[in-house]
Amino acid sequence: MRSIGENRGEYLEELKRRSEEARVSKSYQLIGLEVAKLLGDWKHKALYIKLAKQYGEGRLMEVAKRVAERDEVKNKGAYFMKVFHVENSNYSK
Repeated sequence: MRSIGENRGEYLEELKRRSEEARVSKSYQLIGLEVAKLLGDWKHKALYIKLAKQYGEGRLMEVAKRVAERDEVKNKGAYFMKVFHVENSNYSK
């Protein structure tokens, strides 16, 4: 039997490997991750998952695809939030 110290390095490597894998059980989680991928904004993936759950997956992807196509936009995540907010407020009126 190996000591805890000997297994620690392997255990930490395994945890690191698992954290890089996305685990998805609901469709809105997948959409949120896809939006983060399209926008190159992995830092805010939880926000995109929440928006997909709250506002619907189709509208979120539609806006994200349009924003992703715009090469002149430097911060696509921020631009997406602005566009989505404006369109969502117009949609709910």
